[in-house]
Amino acid sequence: MQLKTILNRVERNKSFVYGEARWAKDVTDPTLEVPIEARANGRPVCSGCGKRRPGYDRLPPRRFEYVPLWQIAVVFVYAVRRVDCPQCGVKAERLPWAHGKEHLTTSYQWFLAAWARRLSWQEVADIFHTTWEHVHQAVRHAVWWGLVHRDLSGVEAIGVDEIQWRRGHHYLTLVYQFVVAQLVSCQGNHVRWYCRGLQQQSETDHEKIIRLSRV
Repeated sequence: MQLKTILNRVERNKSFVYGEARWAKDVTDPTLEVPIEARANGRPVCSGCGKRRPGYDRLPPRRFEYVPLWQIAVVFVYAVRRVDCPQCGVKAERLPWAHGKEHLTTSYQWFLAAWARRLSWQEVADIFHTTWEHVHQAVRHAVWWGLVHRDLSGVEAIGVDEIQWRRGHHYLTLVYQFVVAQLVSCQGNHVRWYCRGLQQQSETDHEKIIRLSRV
């Protein structure tokens, strides 16, 4: 079974095709490079408005780190197209496997974030031959996704507390739901300021005003 057969099964992108994997040159660790090409009949998607637009030009090839295979690093290589969008101007296309200018694929970010729940960030970086910054970026992506998809519709009674997490005056604001003992939010801001923002958020979402109780 070829590597691109596996990728088409677990990381299939409709408007793109995988090329033949090759060994990367001038690298210290074994690395597989997988070239990606856009289909000839596919138009790029504008990263601004999300609509398909005519192509403008191509940028130099970029490398995107993917989930390692048998402890062998896997890298996607793709020359990003730019689109001529009448609404947004000249923009880089939207990629299905990565966001913006990130060099980690979304699948690899979720992979690192899952391991970061079990081991320290530095241990994860050492095991998978990446950097602490990349693990931090993956965890930040997972937290951002959770905040965007967070549902506060069933929260009616919460408790708010602050804990010190570093030397000096560095505190985290913890918000708990009383009914199921669930951590709703964790912010590095002052309690009063954060509670006021949480109330405003609830009113904006047309939810019930949360009854605040300090634990």
